[in-house]
Amino acid sequence: MAQKFPRDRFDSIPHGIDRVGAHRAPARRGAKWIAFGWAAFATVVLVAIGIGAVMLLNDRLNFAAPTVTPTPSPVVTAEPTLAPDVPVTVLNGTTTSGLAANAGELLTAGGVTVGATANASANDLAETVVYYATADLEGAARGVAQLLPEAEVRLSEQFAATGTPLVVVLGSDYAANVAG
Repeated sequence: MAQKFPRDRFDSIPHGIDRVGAHRAPARRGAKWIAFGWAAFATVVLVAIGIGAVMLLNDRLNFAAPTVTPTPSPVVTAEPTLAPDVPVTVLNGTTTSGLAANAGELLTAGGVTVGATANASANDLAETVVYYATADLEGAARGVAQLLPEAEVRLSEQFAATGTPLVVVLGSDYAANVAG
């Protein structure tokens, strides 16, 4: 049988006080969650301070993915040659009159056979380009390009249908070199 003790002053705790002697008030609701929240907040702050310090002191921390730059493969080009048996058509792609005739004379003096000179369908071209119709004419196109300052060489079948294997289209870069 349970022993019953006589009632004393500690058995009646008035409401609204936090503590009386050895008796304590019940814990507040959610007190453990508040403590957990503060601990989590302190952890996040300390981690952020640590990352910031590492980034400032050691500039090697990089969260971006590494970029890989591909190495360009070497472009095999044909050796420049002069092919007097392949006629070249010279087209003026600028507003400068007589430019195609001027380039034709320069090419003829260099050993190139000039078939025709004319104006191009556009007169606002910026760069001079030597077009060749088939891959076996690349060397001849490069030989023609060497005689013209700043000329580029491109493979194009656009002029092959007209029966012209090599076509020089003069741009404003050639006009500036002739005028200057």
